[in-house]
Amino acid sequence: MFFYVSKILWFFVQPLNLAIFLLLAGLVAAMFGRRRLAAVGSTLAFLILVVATWSPLGPMMLNPLEERFPRPPLPEKVDGIIVLGGSLDGAVNLVRGGYEMNSSGDRMVEAAVLARRFPTAKVVISGGSIEIFRGGEGDADTAPRLFAALGVAADRLILESKSRNTYENAVFTRELVMPKPGETWLLVTSAFRMPRAKALFDKAGFSTIPWPVDYRTSGREGIATFPYPGDWLEVTTVAIREWIGLTAYWLSGRIDRPFPGPGG
Repeated sequence: MFFYVSKILWFFVQPLNLAIFLLLAGLVAAMFGRRRLAAVGSTLAFLILVVATWSPLGPMMLNPLEERFPRPPLPEKVDGIIVLGGSLDGAVNLVRGGYEMNSSGDRMVEAAVLARRFPTAKVVISGGSIEIFRGGEGDADTAPRLFAALGVAADRLILESKSRNTYENAVFTRELVMPKPGETWLLVTSAFRMPRAKALFDKAGFSTIPWPVDYRTSGREGIATFPYPGDWLEVTTVAIREWIGLTAYWLSGRIDRPFPGPGG
């Protein structure tokens, strides 16, 4: 239920969709002669689009998430590498049988690089299908084709294909892997998602070393930075979604702090 509610709510509140709904509401209000309501809806939609695409708000919201867990030195020995799903285009791959990556594809690439660097480490791909309407393969279904192409043997892979969100990533991976005391596991996911992911794995009793990838900000964005509207709209959308996710997970008791960090 949590998964479906979060998907439906996010559909309505993400900046571009919210602006469209406000414009539609303004249009309906204008048709019924409610000029003030029409003006309010149109103005709010305009402000949302301007702030999301032309202001540094998105990068400024996302950067603290990306900086929360700096990448540590690599340990000498690694027993396993966990890469969280969400980086492969499941709808396309289901039809075409390839391994097309989306904007979070760095996760899979980095996991393959680490797998080559630590040739005895197991590689866990955690991620089922997250598509509600389009359908598609989960990352754990597609990843074996990608890793084979990148030279990582199939017998090193552990596939967790049931999870649909980060909470289930942590719980199902813990149940599948059953890590032993003293083992070293790297957790690979987007830097902006690392605070939530690390907190969830800790809560599930799976000790990991965070290995953030897929950075979306340089940390130097500011008022004078020339924006690329499409890019900044995506960054703003990602930032808002992640902060909402952190808040929802904290309020539901799935994580212990609203902004988890290296200290807990």
